[in-house]
Amino acid sequence: MLKSARTQQKEKDPEGRMPLADHLRELRNRLAKAMLAIVIASVAAAFYSQELMDLLASPVPACEKGVLETGGKCATIAYNDLLSPFTTTVKVVLMAGILVSCPVWLYQLWAFVAPGLHKNEKKYTYLFSCAAVPLFAAGAYLAFLIMPVSMKVLLSITPDTAANFLEVDKILDFSVRMVLIFGFSFELPLILIMLNAAGVVTGRRMLGWWRGAVMGIFVFGAIATPSTDPLGMIALSGPIILLYFMAVGFALLNDKRRRRNDPDAGLDDDEASELDLTPSSLGAAETVPASRALPEQATGEVDARSHRLNGYDDVT
Repeated sequence: MLKSARTQQKEKDPEGRMPLADHLRELRNRLAKAMLAIVIASVAAAFYSQELMDLLASPVPACEKGVLETGGKCATIAYNDLLSPFTTTVKVVLMAGILVSCPVWLYQLWAFVAPGLHKNEKKYTYLFSCAAVPLFAAGAYLAFLIMPVSMKVLLSITPDTAANFLEVDKILDFSVRMVLIFGFSFELPLILIMLNAAGVVTGRRMLGWWRGAVMGIFVFGAIATPSTDPLGMIALSGPIILLYFMAVGFALLNDKRRRRNDPDAGLDDDEASELDLTPSSLGAAETVPASRALPEQATGEVDARSHRLNGYDDVT
């Protein structure tokens, strides 16, 4: 692998500035490393393709081998064309490779972006990245838990005179959509916290939105869930509502801390801050050195014409 363009540039420019050509070369190297990691992980996942296919089909209430049952009790997993076994296996292996190699390509993305960030921006990026990964994983895990129940509910509508044949491609699409929708939906509270940290929205305003937010989350859960059953909608909307109120609580605490550190933090851009008109003491008087004396004042001679002593009418 070629030497990193940013490493070469650091030796030439102590400030780390890079021309456009070096940025493109750096991007090429980062993408090459990320793609190599995905390919290696996918090749390794290919040796476990059978286990991955079994995991993919595990949420489906499959019928017993050699038995074709009618009604909505079970379903038979099938391939409808000659290339389906190969293409489905490639999709599953590639997805597994992307998931397994995510630490590598996420690091390559971070290494390309991080030099252009300030110190505070890096700190917030670390915090939000550490929170985003567990939230997405929790949403994906919840989706995998409710998929068997959702499939049973959907299959239960099947008439007693019909049998269910499910394509593996359809099961894969269903599972991926559930995992992605649940995972990214769990990132909504984190987005609200980011907006509050940036000063775009306050916790009080977020709390005032709670009726519309709850209604919107339920509508989103009804539309977004591929299963279109009430169980999937409730399973998606309930945790998001809980996380929403947790984000509101965090925003209120953050606003309180911000007001304590800066009393003018809650003012609008065109709103004047309150002036402190309380009078304060002037303190001790400052001594001023005397002006330079005139020659006759310095000598103390008496002006014979005006009978003045040191320039004055009397001794004072």
